[in-house]
Amino acid sequence: MGSKLYEIGRYVNVNAVLHYVEERRHEDGGYCFVSVLDDTNVNDTYYAIKIYNLLGIEFPEPEKTIEFLGNAIQPQTAVVAIAMALEGLVLLGAKDLAREKSEIVFTKYNPAEGKFAVGLGGSEEFGTATPLEATYWVTKAFDAINLKFNPDERDAIRTFVMKFRNGNGYGVKQPTTTMTYQALFTLYILGYRPPRSPHFRNCELCGDWGGFTEVPYSLPPYLEPTFYATRGLELQNESPTYPRRHIWFIRQLQNPNGGFRRSLELGISNFQNTYRALAVIESMMRYL
Repeated sequence: MGSKLYEIGRYVNVNAVLHYVEERRHEDGGYCFVSVLDDTNVNDTYYAIKIYNLLGIEFPEPEKTIEFLGNAIQPQTAVVAIAMALEGLVLLGAKDLAREKSEIVFTKYNPAEGKFAVGLGGSEEFGTATPLEATYWVTKAFDAINLKFNPDERDAIRTFVMKFRNGNGYGVKQPTTTMTYQALFTLYILGYRPPRSPHFRNCELCGDWGGFTEVPYSLPPYLEPTFYATRGLELQNESPTYPRRHIWFIRQLQNPNGGFRRSLELGISNFQNTYRALAVIESMMRYL
């Protein structure tokens, strides 16, 4: 437990991070990044679990959170939230419950029938989830549960993902860091080996900036493309060129309340940003 906390704590204030997360835990086992609200939700709860898991710290009252996530998996729940809840259950040691609940995914996501998320609902990145984003989260959750798609489903997903191929990356109107990573991760998990994309390298900033951008040769850097580009380079067995500068960028994003914002400009903390910031620090430390 102590080593990860100490190592990451050399670069950012992890005690402040833990205080930020802990004071936003509610009696129902869920979390809400706006501490004054009782509107606990799957997204914040998922990232609370991921933060504790990344830091190697025992999760508080896991049985309450397992119940919260299990109850949150309903037919009306957005498919991205269902996938997050399933992965969260696995991380808390409730894989059997996650397997039991996994069938509900196919009411909204059934690639064999050409259904790539019916009634998409909420998104991590875009306001309303894209079918590619939903595909990424479902694939990620099934991998955590050790559930496999059958050959017809795998082929259908691959064909669908390849529709987003755009030059050196993946995207709708142009390749973006987020969609390129989501597409490549999905293909890798399904057992395919697409060619390496130079997109992540083309979005890396040096000099006074650090971080990564969503599209090549642009400014400013943001946290979410920095997280996805970092993951993308790892996926392709590549290394960042400027790890120290990327750590510097992340350090500037920690707010006084202990959480992290998404850009160098003013912004509020949330659990998603906080997990991603810690994950980038953890990754960059390997290259120092």
